[in-house]
Amino acid sequence: MIHVVLYEPEIPQNTGNIMRTCMAANCRLHLIEPLGFSLDEKHLRRSAMDYVKELDYRIYQDWKAFVEANPSEHYYYMTRYAKKAPSEIDFSRIEEDIYLILGKESTGIPKAILRNQLDHCMRLPMVEHARSLNLSNCAAIIVYEVLRQLDYPSLSKVEMIKGEDWLSD
Repeated sequence: MIHVVLYEPEIPQNTGNIMRTCMAANCRLHLIEPLGFSLDEKHLRRSAMDYVKELDYRIYQDWKAFVEANPSEHYYYMTRYAKKAPSEIDFSRIEEDIYLILGKESTGIPKAILRNQLDHCMRLPMVEHARSLNLSNCAAIIVYEVLRQLDYPSLSKVEMIKGEDWLSD
């Protein structure tokens, strides 16, 4: 299973978009408090749509509580300070759960957490003068990079609601 972990997210629209991505990609979402918003906020509901009803998500009081509940050797951190792209990590060799961790919009993941995890840190390549991309875009990009490497396990590759032949009808 792929897990998306948001460390102290601050912007409800980003979290709502990530909730939608996680539901559509069959990922579990983990939210580490404090959150910069209420989960019943209207901006969150609008971006998550009705997908949140089917979303598998958990909330943790802090980083320590998350780590204690989810021990793993497969934490991967998205940070602008990393030196390798997600495509440089071979996720297809990992047979256990994969945790993709993204930090808060204003400051990212604390250096104290990242310092001893340099081999598991990744950055999306971009022009030199760009600091970062939007958090929900980063989450979608890395989720789908992992899924691509795993050949989209348990996901439909055809349109199921209107039918796979809708364009040709």
